[in-house]
Amino acid sequence: MKELPEHLQQHLERGRALAAAGGYRGRFAPSPTGVLHLGNLQTALLSWLAARQAGGAWLLRIDDLDTPRNRAGAIEEIQSDLRWLGLEWDGPVLLQSERRGIYYSWLSWLRRSGWLFACRCSRRQLAGQPNYPGFCRTAGHHWGWQQQRLPSWRLRVADDDPHGSGDVVVRRADGFIAYQLATVIDELSFGITDVVRGADLREALPAQRSVFAALGESPPQFRHGPLLCDASGQKLSKREASSGLEPLRAAGLDAAAVIGRLASGLQLLDPGARLSATELLEHLTQQEIDAVIS
Repeated sequence: MKELPEHLQQHLERGRALAAAGGYRGRFAPSPTGVLHLGNLQTALLSWLAARQAGGAWLLRIDDLDTPRNRAGAIEEIQSDLRWLGLEWDGPVLLQSERRGIYYSWLSWLRRSGWLFACRCSRRQLAGQPNYPGFCRTAGHHWGWQQQRLPSWRLRVADDDPHGSGDVVVRRADGFIAYQLATVIDELSFGITDVVRGADLREALPAQRSVFAALGESPPQFRHGPLLCDASGQKLSKREASSGLEPLRAAGLDAAAVIGRLASGLQLLDPGARLSATELLEHLTQQEIDAVIS
């Protein structure tokens, strides 16, 4: 394996120093594809509560690399909604779009070190496969255009890898850095020690752990909160969950009422409660917060 360039080594060392000095360091990382729906806000609240109860930092990262899906004004709306709810973050907002250079530096090093191979498999070829079956592993390194298509770049994962991820896409066929690589680099760069996110992202864990292993680094503690449910414990439909704050504000709900509603969805409070995010934090114990995260 080629030696890690000095500037990448410095990124790792800064991240390690932050993790060692700062205790708990959490983050919330939405994509700016639209307004934060109620499920996003419930996860944000739980992530914020876990960080603040531990006396730690809570960072806001915007995962805006997939530019065709980004919506104009969404980044500002995300910040506005979090502030309206009293979920203040620490430090500047972190935009992945401003960090493309560091992601490509890591990608280049992985490629030069022999960790990557070019994959030209179609979705049809991979349909029904739980993990990548290795079709292109020995096909040669043709990194450029062929038949008017670029390949995706996959991380070569050992067959006995304990995480069971298969070979992970780290650069997509459309040229975009893959989520699995970017988020791992960010966790390391910013010294993230703990991640609380929605249960729908649990399936991303094996791939991310394989990327951490390839970089020779330990992952943060990943925990997952429940998906949004109504007062009876039933999962809300996508339509019900996607409305965001505006309809609630239009109906006359203030931030305290919305915090109460989100907390009751997490079964931290009874329905109908009204309190600020800070009051909720003071009301709960670490054990009560941990009980709804797995």
